[in-house]
Amino acid sequence: MNALLLTAVLGVVMMFSSLLLKSKTAVRILAVSGLVLVLVVNVLEMSGVIFFRIDTKGMMGFDRFALLFNTILFACTLAYFLLSARDIEKVGPNYSEYFALIYFVLCGVTLVSSFRSLLVLFLGIEILSIPLYILTGSDKKNLKSNEASLKYFLLGAFSTGLMLMGIALIYGATGTFSTGALVSTATSGSALFIAGMLLLMFSMSFKVSAAPFHFWTPDVYDGAPTVFTSFMATIVKAAAFIAFVKLFNELFGSLQQQWQLLIAIITAITLFIGNITAVFQQSVKRMLAYSSISQAGFMMMAIYAMNTDAKEGLLLYSAAYCLATIAIFAVLAKLKDYSFDGLNAFARDQPLLAAVVTICLLSLAGIPLTAGFLSKFYMLKAAAATGKYTWLVIFAVLMAVVSVYYYFRVIQAMYFRDGETQTIEITPAFKLTLVALAAVIILLGIFPNLILYWLYF
Repeated sequence: MNALLLTAVLGVVMMFSSLLLKSKTAVRILAVSGLVLVLVVNVLEMSGVIFFRIDTKGMMGFDRFALLFNTILFACTLAYFLLSARDIEKVGPNYSEYFALIYFVLCGVTLVSSFRSLLVLFLGIEILSIPLYILTGSDKKNLKSNEASLKYFLLGAFSTGLMLMGIALIYGATGTFSTGALVSTATSGSALFIAGMLLLMFSMSFKVSAAPFHFWTPDVYDGAPTVFTSFMATIVKAAAFIAFVKLFNELFGSLQQQWQLLIAIITAITLFIGNITAVFQQSVKRMLAYSSISQAGFMMMAIYAMNTDAKEGLLLYSAAYCLATIAIFAVLAKLKDYSFDGLNAFARDQPLLAAVVTICLLSLAGIPLTAGFLSKFYMLKAAAATGKYTWLVIFAVLMAVVSVYYYFRVIQAMYFRDGETQTIEITPAFKLTLVALAAVIILLGIFPNLILYWLYF
């Protein structure tokens, strides 16, 4: 509750800060300081210190898993601010408003991680999504940005319709929106209830860009300003996954036999489409868009398995994926040419940045001694522990091998090809933050309990 109210208030504060703060540096400092405060109060709530006690009538519940997940996402957003706040300034004149929209997205994150009512889930998803439509089209002079925003809005509205219809059918079958009250009636599995469950499954699959509901992702990620693509592909995607997991664990867990095979098929299709299409991309930004689809395939295994390893793996995967992707996009946003050829000889001109990008790519590929390796291991372990559909585990391993190819294409371009120098402006603080993220990725790859310890402490 601490973080929920604070993010909402800070969103309003940032919205009006442009009236008082004329310096963009002051706006940036206020945004970063506010996020540090949000992170601190959320950690304090994990320790039992609650500043705001509000009776939500059982519609929300801030358990340890949700609070830890929020802490990870807030920490990743802080890294995003430290790396990309200066690049946000280049998008357009509404600097403080961009931060306000991001804070409202974080408010939606806290809602979807703690809902105990389908109404709160709907509100959380919408608060999460609506600011993104605006951020996607924030580069108003860019036709691709406008097109991406319109496409995202139309398809997002369609998925919202599916969600509302699913919620309506479930309410019609049970007479309640409360997930706690629904658990006892879910075991009956009436046709109306199952139809509502399927509609919610399809709607949430759209939000996490799982195939075959992924078709909006490449165009939207490619058309949006790069600095906002980074945020959409990481924090927002991870938040949608915790909503997906909580929904199917708490509400539809008793019907796992009915939906587990369907989730396995969606996972396999997501892995296949994401990895195979990424192989043929010529733009690094578009390749990362398809890569995010393949990463969603691995995260879908947490929903398929729905056991302790899956929950632990999702926490670790969210941290590993978000940190690595934010770091790569932060470097990419500094470049003018997003093609593979644009990165030729990058290591010659920027050896430190190239080394950090390499570590992040190795993590995304799941190479040992990085957080990405253990994340994928936890997901495969969780899927194997179910004792069903062993083919999914084998297929996921094969797709992970395929992903190594297109990640190593970037490394090959940076280190083993000659090309023209791209002049970029970077600060010592930017370099230091990148190095810190690379260090965290390696540390989590060796000591995953740095995160998992707090789940049971």
